[in-house]
Amino acid sequence: MLPPNTSLRLTPFALAATLLCGVAHAGPDAPEEAAAETKMQTVVVEGAAENGYTAPASNSSTRLNLSLRETPQAVSVVTRAFMDDFRLDSVNDMLTNTAGVTVERIETDRTYYTARGFDITNFQYDGIGIPFVYGNVYGNLDTSLYERIDIVRGANGLMSGVGNPSATVNFIRKRPTQALQASAALTYGTWSKKRFDGDVSGSLNEAGTIRGRLVAAYEDSDSYLDRYSNDRKVIYGVIEADLTPDTLLTVGHTAQIGNVNGALWGALPLYYTDLTPTNYDVGTSTATDWAHTRNEYQQTFVELKQRLGAGWTAQATLSRNTFKTRGKMFYVYGTPDRTTGLGLYAYPSRYDADNKQTLFDASVNGKFNLAGREHELSFGANWSKSTLDDISYYGQGIGTPLPALETWGGAFPEPAFDASVDGSAYTDKRKSIFGVARFNVADQLKLITGFTTTKADSDGLSYGVAKSRSATKTTPYLGLTYDILPNVTAYGSYSEIFSPQSETDIAGNTLAPMEGKNAELGIKSDWFNRRLNTSAALFRTKQTNIAEQAGIAGTKAYYRGIDAESKGVELEASGELAKGLQTSANFTVLSIEDPAGAAARTYLPRRTLRLSATYRLPTLPLTVGVGAKWQDDIHRNEADGAAIRQSAYTVLGLMARYDINRQLSLAVNVNNVTDKKYLTSLYWSQSYYAAPRNASVTLNWKY
Repeated sequence: MLPPNTSLRLTPFALAATLLCGVAHAGPDAPEEAAAETKMQTVVVEGAAENGYTAPASNSSTRLNLSLRETPQAVSVVTRAFMDDFRLDSVNDMLTNTAGVTVERIETDRTYYTARGFDITNFQYDGIGIPFVYGNVYGNLDTSLYERIDIVRGANGLMSGVGNPSATVNFIRKRPTQALQASAALTYGTWSKKRFDGDVSGSLNEAGTIRGRLVAAYEDSDSYLDRYSNDRKVIYGVIEADLTPDTLLTVGHTAQIGNVNGALWGALPLYYTDLTPTNYDVGTSTATDWAHTRNEYQQTFVELKQRLGAGWTAQATLSRNTFKTRGKMFYVYGTPDRTTGLGLYAYPSRYDADNKQTLFDASVNGKFNLAGREHELSFGANWSKSTLDDISYYGQGIGTPLPALETWGGAFPEPAFDASVDGSAYTDKRKSIFGVARFNVADQLKLITGFTTTKADSDGLSYGVAKSRSATKTTPYLGLTYDILPNVTAYGSYSEIFSPQSETDIAGNTLAPMEGKNAELGIKSDWFNRRLNTSAALFRTKQTNIAEQAGIAGTKAYYRGIDAESKGVELEASGELAKGLQTSANFTVLSIEDPAGAAARTYLPRRTLRLSATYRLPTLPLTVGVGAKWQDDIHRNEADGAAIRQSAYTVLGLMARYDINRQLSLAVNVNNVTDKKYLTSLYWSQSYYAAPRNASVTLNWKY
């Protein structure tokens, strides 16, 4: 029999095979010889539980399937269990709980992300993806499709083709299972929130060589914000087929459609003409009652994996992603008078955009012998093409004075959007080749070295300005790990930075690529058969020509290139701290300075703490949990002398789940328990307030 504390990481098919081979003859009527044979066949499987807060391995940093301890970079893993426990149904909510990541909610439906002082521009799906060629994320992406999400902090040129020093977010999709499994959840919450989640998976033929999975989610909710409501529909289907015992074909498609009423375009003014701060009600909005946005994401992928023999495998992935947005929006600009609240003006517009991306990635992975030792190698190439066509139809009535926001109810006649027209039509192409090897120098010492050569080209027009550029760069990667103890490893890594940029300066010229260097030292350990991972990292990054917003001309932001150095410390622990006690805790200290030694990007917090824990009571079928997020104060200095500030704050959440039986459970989640009022971001010169106290109840069913 397996030891009581051993955790299993087996597919349903493998688990069934293990039980059949190892214990099928150990029943009360089995002869003694069969029992002896069963004892000889006992299988002990070590690894992290799939329902915990950590993962046994990840290839999100180097393309090599290494444990978190063996990976010479800081890697955070957000598991399905963690997302379910704390109802992290959106990417924004998920990343808010991740080590060192700041979610910049500049508007209700447009978001930037930062880590280690710089913008996160790399999203990947199963390790395949390209940077946000056009800057940010529209809408509120759903997490129901993913088994887990890996966040690799620091330059990650081996995986992304460019060495951005912030982080790479790798979404690991749910895959089909051989055995039948199903789950469903119904949620009801504050502001009439209603949500349904469904997930069913299993074999599609008797032999089990064809398997499928279907995931669906639907959410509809009002809001604490005046005039704001939204609905979100998500569906994901994937099929796996064993074409031969060594060939696996996977085809999948995702669709997410979101409709938003009262979406913010821009946000609240943060100071008055006398430079003192504004202080509106939490629900204050600058949207009209006719403002509406529809966002639609479609993703299709085809993946072919082939075992080549002798421990070698090849993989090719083709992906097609499309994004479409249609919106009628209302921007409010100006600076209000403290006494009257007047001084704000209207800027209505209609905005349509279509973004299409095609990606192809091919790689070969395997092991080879050299100097009497076994080593690992991965190499390959990828190609991508992105096109953006967008158009702005500016409305009649631009410059119309508005009442004070304190008394305005969003009333503004919907205009004809024919005052003028402008837009963009341009293409971005990237080609990369890469190679990485892990050399087994000694039993305790491993060397990882690699490179990526990337060629980036773009051409076209953006609001009357040519956006043509071409750049080629090879970025090296070097990593070293040394096992101090069997479960404790020291590491160091170095990578160069190269990232083409799409931002434009005040004259409309595209900024030159961002370049720099990134170095990291740390120590990692795993405990209790890898059920708990801990890490401490020191990092230092020097960058030149980083795009930073310098102002707004009309409604269009313009940027400047700045030089900056980022350094800091990250501490993290995730997994099972004690029996029944799951935790995810991290603390980050950050410093960002310009070449003169002055603080740069002061709108980013210098210290952040995230702590989440759940405990399964030993005497009751009850799990209780707490989540806390803290960040220190931030500020932004404006050109007119205003200093915008957000003081340090803590946001507290609570959860409890009661297991009615093996299949059915009831969960309660409460967010912002203390009803803290704070701004969502100072990334721009406008912002809005985060959600006040809210709660939800979820009924979960599993088969």
